[in-house]
Amino acid sequence: MSYPQSRGTYDLQVSDEIRAVLGWSEWTAEPLTHNAMNAVTKGIWRLRGDRPVILKVLTSADEGGLGWAASHDPRHWNYWRREAEVYADGLPELWKGSGLRAPELVAMVERDDGDVALYLEDAGGERLTFERHAVMARQLGRAQGGSLAPDRPWLSRSFLREYVESKDVPYELLDDEAAWRHPLVSEHFPPGLRAELVRLHRDREWFLRLMESLPRALCHLDVWPNNLLARGTETVLLDWAFAGDGALGEDIGNHVPDSAFDLFVPASELPALDRAVFGAYVRGLREAGWSGDERLVRLAVCASAVKYDWLVPMMLRAVDREQLDYGGGRPVEAARRYRERGAAMMFLAGWADEARRLADAVAL
Repeated sequence: MSYPQSRGTYDLQVSDEIRAVLGWSEWTAEPLTHNAMNAVTKGIWRLRGDRPVILKVLTSADEGGLGWAASHDPRHWNYWRREAEVYADGLPELWKGSGLRAPELVAMVERDDGDVALYLEDAGGERLTFERHAVMARQLGRAQGGSLAPDRPWLSRSFLREYVESKDVPYELLDDEAAWRHPLVSEHFPPGLRAELVRLHRDREWFLRLMESLPRALCHLDVWPNNLLARGTETVLLDWAFAGDGALGEDIGNHVPDSAFDLFVPASELPALDRAVFGAYVRGLREAGWSGDERLVRLAVCASAVKYDWLVPMMLRAVDREQLDYGGGRPVEAARRYRERGAAMMFLAGWADEARRLADAVAL
C-alpha cells in the first residue's frame, strides 16, 4: 500500500481520510504531473482501489515558484481555494448540455491543517487529436454563448492583467545584443522576432485595456491540451483554479498557442489549428443563440497574444539552464523548444497585428 504523502503521522491521517471518504481498505497512489511551481497545488494523485479516483490537494501553506504564490484574495488570479469553491458551487453545471464538462466531485474534505482535499472522478478519456481540438472549441462556444457570466465572490477578476504583471522576468534582455547572439537564440528564433516582441511589450498596456473592454464571459482561463480529455462525444475540462471573468474568445486565445508552447502541436500547424478552432468556436456561439459581432470575438483571440509578453525574456534568461518539460520531470531538447516557441511567438506577433487592425475597424 502506498500513500499520497510520505511523512509518518501525515500518512496515517491521509489513510484514515481515504478510508472514511471512499470506504476502501486497500489502494495505491500514483503521483500525477502538474505545475509544481504553483503554490496552490500541494499534489495530485490517482488513487486505485475499487475504482480510480483523483485526489487533488489545495493549500495556501507553500511559497511556490517565482510568480506562483498562493493568494488569500478571492478575486486574485491565483486564489488558493478557487477550485474548491467551483466544485462546491456546481459552477460547471452552467455549461450543461454543451458537451463540455468538469470531472464530477466525489467528496471534499477540509483538513485540520488548513488544506482542502478534492476527491474527483477519474474521467479517463484520451488526449485531443487535431480534429478534436475543433470539437472542443465548438462545445466551448456553445457553453459560453448560452450562459450569462455569473457573479461569484471567488471568481477571478482582471486575470490577464494580474497574470502578466506577476511575471518577474528581465525585459531588458529584449534590448541586449549578447542575449540575442546566443546560439540557441540566433539559430532557432525567426528573423524579425525581436522587433515584434519589443513592439508587443511597448503596447502591452494598450492590449490589456483592449481585452478589458471586450464582451465578457465566464472563462476557464487555462484551456490547453493538458487540461482536456476526449471521452466519447464529451470533452472533460480539468483544473478550474483560474476560472472567472474574461473576454469572450479569451479561452481560445490561450488554447491555440499553448498547444505549441508545450509541444502538443508543431508550431507550423498553428495557422491551421487557429482556423479550425476559431471557426468551430463561432459556430458553437451561434448555435447557443449568441448574435454579437464576430469581429469582437476574433479581437479577443488575437489580443490574447499579450499574455505571452513575458515568455521570451524568460527564455533569454534561461538559455544556459537545463530545459525541462511541463512539471519538471524530464529534459526537453533545448534546440527543439527554442525553435518551436520562437515560431509560435512569431505567429502571435501576427495575431497582435491582426488585433491592431481589428481594433481600428471596430473603432476601439
